[in-house]
Amino acid sequence: MKRVRVFIERGKDGTYGAYMPDDNGLSYGVIGEGATAAEAIDDFKSVYNGMKEKAIARGREFEEVNFAFSYDLSSFLVYYADLITYRGLSKLTGVSAAQLSQYVSGYRTPSPKTTAKIQAALHAFGQELTQLQLI
Repeated sequence: MKRVRVFIERGKDGTYGAYMPDDNGLSYGVIGEGATAAEAIDDFKSVYNGMKEKAIARGREFEEVNFAFSYDLSSFLVYYADLITYRGLSKLTGVSAAQLSQYVSGYRTPSPKTTAKIQAALHAFGQELTQLQLI
């Protein structure tokens, strides 16, 4: 089954959107919206499932896909706020907690270099966790 990217972004009004970029080669597009990233993802999945059901009911072909969700940094920080604190993320990445807070508030926008630095640190941490064994 094809894997399709879905971008999760926080708008200037504080709401979230989930959408597929146009480069996926599909004959359809899906958009979801919500007050939180989780709500936008749920809405996105609901719209996708509704489109699929309508296509099947009308006897049309519908290419089913798996989704790979990608977040802008602000959306990621808010979505995972219950699991990852600014202080903890600061220790992992070397980016100050104050700076991370400014990204969430919209006061500052991270540079591509900072975004890449945070992503690399998170991936390294994730890799470390996959190798962890508890006794």
